[in-house]
Amino acid sequence: MFKEMFDNWAMRILVTGGAGFLGSHLCERLLREGHKVTVLDSLQTGSLRNIAHLKKNMAFEFIKGDVTERYQLSADWIFNMACPASPVQYQKNPLKTISTSLLGMDNACRCAIQNGGRVLQASTSEIYGDPTVHPQPESYWGHVNTLGPRACYDEGKRASETLCMEYNRQLGLDVRIARIFNTYGPRMALDDGRVVSNFIIQALKNRPITVYGQGRQTRSFCYVDDLIEGILRMMKQKKTVGPVNIGNPGEFTILELAEAVLELTKSRSKIIFKPLPADDPRQRCPDISLARKVLGGWRPKVQLREGLEKTIAYFKGVLR
Repeated sequence: MFKEMFDNWAMRILVTGGAGFLGSHLCERLLREGHKVTVLDSLQTGSLRNIAHLKKNMAFEFIKGDVTERYQLSADWIFNMACPASPVQYQKNPLKTISTSLLGMDNACRCAIQNGGRVLQASTSEIYGDPTVHPQPESYWGHVNTLGPRACYDEGKRASETLCMEYNRQLGLDVRIARIFNTYGPRMALDDGRVVSNFIIQALKNRPITVYGQGRQTRSFCYVDDLIEGILRMMKQKKTVGPVNIGNPGEFTILELAEAVLELTKSRSKIIFKPLPADDPRQRCPDISLARKVLGGWRPKVQLREGLEKTIAYFKGVLR
């Protein structure tokens, strides 16, 4: 039902951060469905290589610009995806990370109001911090260190959700909030510092695979195609503004992930252990019962091994 409704309504869609990992996959899917897509991206962490294959499409437009600055663009829908999303990226310039979250959200909402449109905020599982509730439901308020090195991202995203909801309550803006859990797949940046890309690159180069702590901390890994399907369903549905968790409830330890990457790459790399970074969550796993209820039975389909094989193939091509 979701696919039929989506296919029959061509729209003007703005994707901020559309040259990034998730944004580029979202744009690709939107174009495939017949929509007109504009990307607004400063290329701080995004890459033109991610969207090079889309530029041949007459329905696609790229604008280099910073979401912290006011903009006026025509759009029926806005997907606000712009913000550095890995610790390595967002800790390079914490002040910029906070301003991108807050001003980026504010400007997206203002643009949506001008167009009478709808805006989706790409929030994050990081708002749960180092959780004391497991798995994490949307009703859980989180356990975040507001003064820690990750707070520029965690608190920026938490405040962005607040801003989004106040636009909805006070001004009647049509909003959606999706809390995205760990996602992986082709087009992840080589230097983004995320655990999946780190392990794959280290393995392909036969370098030591760096595991922090004892590797017993857990994560849930959602393949990018499943994530994009969830995001699109979230934007289309009218049952809730959110927040709604979108991720894979399958839970793995970091050590299990490292061992799987070693096996699939047939690498000669050895696993080494280093001290755990500050405020690194011990457990991270979404409760997706709400997503399954309001997103037409959505749930991830791609198993970790299958997704890793596709991601490894991508990185092999990039590293040639």
